[in-house]
Amino acid sequence: MNGYALEKKRRRWDFSAMSEGVGSFLGGRLGLAQAAGGHRAGTDAALLAGAAPRDTTGLLLDAGAGAGAVGLAAALLAPQAQIGLIELEPQACALAQQNIALNRLSERVRVFPADLLDPSARRAAGLLNESAAVVLTNPPFHRAGTVRVPPDPKKALAHVAVAPLQEWARACLALLAPGGIFVMIHRAEALGDCLAALTGRLGAIAILPVAPHERKTAARILLRGVKGSKAPLTLLPPLILHEADGSFTALAEAIHRGEAETPFGAGFIA
Repeated sequence: MNGYALEKKRRRWDFSAMSEGVGSFLGGRLGLAQAAGGHRAGTDAALLAGAAPRDTTGLLLDAGAGAGAVGLAAALLAPQAQIGLIELEPQACALAQQNIALNRLSERVRVFPADLLDPSARRAAGLLNESAAVVLTNPPFHRAGTVRVPPDPKKALAHVAVAPLQEWARACLALLAPGGIFVMIHRAEALGDCLAALTGRLGAIAILPVAPHERKTAARILLRGVKGSKAPLTLLPPLILHEADGSFTALAEAIHRGEAETPFGAGFIA
């Protein structure tokens, strides 16, 4: 094994090792402060940010932004976009604001401290329906009562859904302009729930399975679609994250560094 491969295996992008203070993200291009003991940005965030269309010129929203990893990474990957970070939890909003300043992105990135699921709260925060060209979201994955709730309330808020997925998707799509692009990451076993939440609201849905290793079943799915499109659903080849030795595949490594897009394919039809 050469030195580079050995270093990749040793490092393996262990975002969980970040302590309270400022760590790095997107191959060191983004400084990121995160709360000790709270939800940590990692591969899910990198894959979701990597799906941001690079040519976005309008408003790109990160719905359920936490400390802002996805939206801030998208700001670097789509340099002409205006970015909105929607977050309810006050400490996460404060961290997101800190991260905006840390990365000198205050001219293009704004925090919207609001309950995504409350239309009046969204309006009060300045979020208008059908105003976004792109919405990215990593919703809380687990239903209440199906998993052990983390003792830290902020971490619990990030992992355990407080409302059905259909309500979360409906709120996101209310903010999306006709013809706008929606991207969501979720657990692979939740594919049925995801499609039920999006059916009739989104078209041209492309499903990207994400598997930890070759010959392993997918652990995550990314769904990308277009509001108002009538194009059919597409199931894409899986994205494989790791080689046999545990290091990232070349594509997964490049996505984590912001050097490659999450592969929805050149044939994506709106």
